This record gives sequence, structure tokens and C-alpha cells, in this order.
Amino acid sequence: MFKELDPILHSPLRLAVVSLLISVREAEFTFLKEKTEATAGNLSVQISKLKEAGYIEVAKQFRDNYPQTICKITAEGVKAFDQYVKNLQSYLKP
Repeated sequence: MFKELDPILHSPLRLAVVSLLISVREAEFTFLKEKTEATAGNLSVQISKLKEAGYIEVAKQFRDNYPQTICKITAEGVKAFDQYVKNLQSYLKP
């Protein structure tokens, strides 16, 4: 039977961000923007949704007098991603 897919992770951009963070654990906003080819505005909105869900942590700081945003996957985010992948497999092998 088909299992429900997490609506937070089912967005292509949010899934891309979490997939990147799964492999690197934490990344700068600019890295995520470059890898996903998203606009800054759209990426910012999607990062906020992931943060609200508890899937990532966001730290804002300054580096060499420039603002820097760091995104880090949480344990809850890793768990949600693993479950999403397992549930998606039910669609591949019904």
C-alpha cells in the first residue's frame, strides 16, 4: 500500500535543501542557493518552512563584516528524511 509522503519534504526545493544538508550536515545560504539554483527569496521562504517544522536550524552571524546564514539539519530532519525515503519506496515497489 502507498504510504503518505511528508508534505513539508514533498516540495522539490525543500527536498533538495534537506538532501544537501543530509550529505554535508550544515551549509551556508549561498551554497544552498548555488546548488539548488533557487532565487534568494524563494529559498529563504522554503528555509523558513523547514525551520518551522524543526527539520533544520538557522544561525545568522557576521563573517568579515558580511551577514552569513548557516543552515544545519536537525535530528528530527534526518528522521523525517529517512521516513520520507522509506515511504517513497512504497510507490516504487507497490
